[in-house]
Amino acid sequence: MTTTHDRTVFLLSLSFLQIMTDKQPQGKFPISIPYIMGNEIAERFSFYGMRSILTVFLVAYFFNPTNIASLTTTANAKANELTHLFVTLAYFMPMVGGIAADWFFGKYKVILYVSIFYTIGTIILALSTHNLGFFELGLVVVAIAAGGIKSCVSANVGDQFDKSNQHLLSKMYGWFYVAINTGGTLSPIFIPIFYEKFGPGVAFGVPGILMCIATIVFWLGRKKYVRVPPSGARKENFVSITAYAIQKLFSRKSGQSVWSAVGEKYSAQSIEGVKAVYRILIVFGFTPIYWAMWDQNLSEWILQARNLDLHLGFGVTILAQQINFINPLFVVSLTPVFTYFIFPFFERIGIKPTPLRKIGAGLFLIGICFIVIAMVQQNIDKGGHPSVWWQIFAYVLLAMSEILVSITCLEYAYTHSPPNMKSTMSALYLLGISVGNYFDTLINGSIANNGYFSSLTGASYYWFFIKVLVVFLIIYLFVSKKIVEKNYVQPTA
Repeated sequence: MTTTHDRTVFLLSLSFLQIMTDKQPQGKFPISIPYIMGNEIAERFSFYGMRSILTVFLVAYFFNPTNIASLTTTANAKANELTHLFVTLAYFMPMVGGIAADWFFGKYKVILYVSIFYTIGTIILALSTHNLGFFELGLVVVAIAAGGIKSCVSANVGDQFDKSNQHLLSKMYGWFYVAINTGGTLSPIFIPIFYEKFGPGVAFGVPGILMCIATIVFWLGRKKYVRVPPSGARKENFVSITAYAIQKLFSRKSGQSVWSAVGEKYSAQSIEGVKAVYRILIVFGFTPIYWAMWDQNLSEWILQARNLDLHLGFGVTILAQQINFINPLFVVSLTPVFTYFIFPFFERIGIKPTPLRKIGAGLFLIGICFIVIAMVQQNIDKGGHPSVWWQIFAYVLLAMSEILVSITCLEYAYTHSPPNMKSTMSALYLLGISVGNYFDTLINGSIANNGYFSSLTGASYYWFFIKVLVVFLIIYLFVSKKIVEKNYVQPTA
């Protein structure tokens, strides 16, 4: 399943574009694009295909292979812990990959070398389905590689365009959107079938074969790419200025403001960029709880689906591991509904759907979504066998919340940060996903080791996250009213 934070990261990609002087044929797409798209389709197929079976596989092969009922809670928690730790690393690495590409190696080298690394990781997974230590090594390799690619691919697409064909850029990202949906939507349908019929070795190996082919295809296009050279380590970067500001907090002149002291060393433009980042981080500070809940649809919800009646009707039955392909279906279907009907409707009745209101509404909706999931789990805890349609209903709510939170956050980051800080905001946004998943990791680790949160079994697990969300939502209602907004997008003439 392709998540909206993968798809809508392209809203920020314009911030990375380097307009080249070499001319492409007027009105034509760069000849390098098919090589890039092929690599991306295979990578998304590999990543989400693996995630669709990962949690179920960990329970069945490592944590509870004999299916002992008394071990179910602990086994599920261990599987969820490892899955969320994998995602934590995967969404931390875009910051590292972005710095490596922009400052030191360039996007082409990072994508190529990381794709090779990615292929090795999938091979390790396929060959170590009976050895947890080596399998965990494979997960680490894949997480590092997936994160490294994530920060470079969309920007590399933009680098291929120049002034002669940049009018095709929007259309190109539309096709790129289709490409990653192709890889990310088909994999949760087919990989679980391979898992059931041929075992985990084949199920993890097929994405590896595709990734190997994609790496070769990407390499074959090496002479066709526009390569923007790395800029070197930038002196006036977010980390350096922040560290200097902290230093000046304790060593500035009497009566001098911190930012005035920082201005003695750094430019006003760079300082304004850092201040903009902190304004946006106030908003982003409320997103980790959202992603802590959202990412459970690829782990906890799949484990829940094994206890559902998976008959859709009309003689159609799905596997528990296939359930999450539904999410991109609803996101794609509902996005134009929100854009052309729901948002304009609220405009007409006098309620302007501002970014901050959309984010608040999205937080509220995922809370309702989790109430549905918690009630489904309560039914299961009592020995029930509820229909999968209840979980599908939760996926509808999840998709709606995703449209409101994910797309809006990226749009907000783009419009409210100056040009020299847009790439930083993209990485920090993905870092919020990493933090949310690490929170899941800590909770599940505590449950697995009989720690403080060990009582969070069954439906109480979901109710816990609902309670945490309520606290964040109440704080958000007060804080959002005081957030200072500054739009950096220049109005058209």
